[in-house]
Amino acid sequence: MLLRGKVRPAGAAARRAALRWWLLSLAGAGATITAAAALLAVALHVSSAFASAPYRLSQQPREAEELRWELEFAPPQLALPQSRKLDGAADDAAEKRLWLPAPSRGFVPCVAPSPEYKRPGASRRYLFVHTNGGLNQMRAGISDMVAIARILNATLIIPELDKKSFWHDRSNFSDVFDEEHFIHSLANDVKVEKKLPKDLVKAPKYVRYFKSWAGVDYYQDKISPLWDHRQVIRAAKSDSRLANNYLPPDIQKLRCRAFFQALRFAPPIEALGNLLVERMRSFGPYIALHLRYEKDMLAFSGCTYGLSQTESEELAMIRENTTYWKVKDIDPLEQRSHGYCPLTPKEVSMFLSALGYPSSTPVYIAAGEIYGGKSHMVDLQSRFPILMNKEKLASAEELQPFSQYAAQMAALDYIVSVESDVFIPSYSGNMARAVAGHRRFLGHRKTISPDRKALVRLFDKVNSGLRKEGEILSQRIIDIHRKRQGSPRKRKGPIPGTKGKDRFRSEEAFYENPLPDCLCQPGSPSGDDSLVSI
Repeated sequence: MLLRGKVRPAGAAARRAALRWWLLSLAGAGATITAAAALLAVALHVSSAFASAPYRLSQQPREAEELRWELEFAPPQLALPQSRKLDGAADDAAEKRLWLPAPSRGFVPCVAPSPEYKRPGASRRYLFVHTNGGLNQMRAGISDMVAIARILNATLIIPELDKKSFWHDRSNFSDVFDEEHFIHSLANDVKVEKKLPKDLVKAPKYVRYFKSWAGVDYYQDKISPLWDHRQVIRAAKSDSRLANNYLPPDIQKLRCRAFFQALRFAPPIEALGNLLVERMRSFGPYIALHLRYEKDMLAFSGCTYGLSQTESEELAMIRENTTYWKVKDIDPLEQRSHGYCPLTPKEVSMFLSALGYPSSTPVYIAAGEIYGGKSHMVDLQSRFPILMNKEKLASAEELQPFSQYAAQMAALDYIVSVESDVFIPSYSGNMARAVAGHRRFLGHRKTISPDRKALVRLFDKVNSGLRKEGEILSQRIIDIHRKRQGSPRKRKGPIPGTKGKDRFRSEEAFYENPLPDCLCQPGSPSGDDSLVSI
């Protein structure tokens, strides 16, 4: 491994050059790059980069040594579009279609407040927030609390992150987010303080669980009067405390400014995340795959398809022992048949192949530890050998500051996913929704949302021998997903016939699709900002 500032031995350079030319010669002869050869190239590609591209804050100049990743170590046989023809990819036009985003129809972010919007007034009301859930559940909750503080004319104290959830992450707000940027970017919206005034630290506080999916009237009529008796209200939970729809336009735009702009990650996370993007791009256009095949998700959802009896029993025990997971007895076959389970790694590999992506496609796995490890990744790895994650792209030394903190590691995946050429989630959880919404906000970047219910029916027929993989199945899957690629559309309202909380749960989440509230077509007649699609 190289040391910065040292000259690399000529023998090592020669061996690397020889390997690259060997792979290029295979390509020139029309041979297929085998999984072993591709993985060997990946190992060479990544190990060279660990020493030559240490992460640094993005505002600092990059030195020549740090550019070696792009200039010297990016294997041309993996990065050039021509190489994708090696395993049967179609012509250049078909290749481009694989990466081409859906038409954006001219929609751009429109989050500036109206002329009537004023700076926050003086207030001795303080809102202290305890967030709950993983990274993206907390991000949505914090953004909602920014809007709630605005509605109530309250000073927001920097939120306390969840330290008791499944991940037991001890991160503070400033460990995950750029605290100064958060405070200053919201200065015209809400007053944000790092701590309570000293005279209020030990003062009596109201602790409240705010009503789920509440509107402006609830906060003005039910919560605001509480400040007549206390100066501090502590929100015990932050998730889903504000309605998705039918809020004032300025409040909706504030939510977008908070979520997509103010909640920037801490500088060290941004720096390493951007470096991972650069390293991933050196392979060429890439897919970010949010593979939600992790222990917590499988235990929570009761999805055990493809798992051993021992693994299934372990997940059932976790679900039984997690008190705040209300549902204990789950029929895994019923869950899967309704599309409520994440796709397995094998199903994902079949899906990508059916869409037309060749085996030379670089795939970034945005996930924590995959349940069952390598035993469940064999099929995906064999079909797509350029299978990367943060642990492969970065050295142990680069990851060390973040490796013990689930939220910080998830933030790295978030950055690589938002910046990917194509994003595909295997399950519509909090991260999938947040990334999909962020990509819509940034120009409707290509995001393919698998129709899990339709896919498992097709894959079950393949597994039982009733169907075969090939052109007919591929065309069927392409047709199903032709309109599931992130093109602009209004946010979906509740499922007809649902009532109560189920009605709100069935709505499309605000941050998953901020249209029409925060996206518009300049020059087009403005529509009713409260409209949603049903």
